Amino acid sequence: MTYPSAPEDLALHGVRVLGFPTASRVAARYGLDADAVQEALLDFEARGWVRRSSFAGSSGWSLSDAGRAENERRLARELDRAGAREAVTSAHTAFVPLNRRFGKACTDWQIRPSRTDRMASNDHTDWPWDERVLRTLASVGTSFAELCGRLSECLARFDGYADRYSSALQKVDLGQRVWVDGHDRDSCHMLWVQFHEDLLATLGIPRGSDT
Repeated sequence: MTYPSAPEDLALHGVRVLGFPTASRVAARYGLDADAVQEALLDFEARGWVRRSSFAGSSGWSLSDAGRAENERRLARELDRAGAREAVTSAHTAFVPLNRRFGKACTDWQIRPSRTDRMASNDHTDWPWDERVLRTLASVGTSFAELCGRLSECLARFDGYADRYSSALQKVDLGQRVWVDGHDRDSCHMLWVQFHEDLLATLGIPRGSDT
């Protein structure tokens, strides 16, 4: 049976996964009431778990070190209550090689070595090169959907990643190439980063230690 996360836990976790979000963005991601998320974040701010700040004309929430520790404590408790530790650990094991394939594809999307510069930026004029990358992203997406399906059977908050990834790829197929790695939207790359952070936080694994 799928285990639903508590709304307050999602409010805290959403700050970590989404990275500098507004309360309304966290609410939209998890289908929560925006006012309730705002109230929860204000309470967390009083406890020293989150902070609100502004940068380059935008404002959002971020976790403090204490907030990250509290987030991981709550996720560990949820994992044990759901009886999902073994399933999530297995999913992470399967994700590691998939993550390497995705990372290589994103690098190839951004860099196209030339005869004179091995780190030359990809100007996207070599269509066979780009199409090979997009085929890899689609293949990875199929495996990613299967992985997300396994996880969402245990923990409800993993539902939605695969659909958003598929939606981004569909926009890419329509010629909107910014949906591969754009940082201002739910692009393939941003969703992948968020999922990876979600998985690491759930298992309490430090970022960079599973590469």
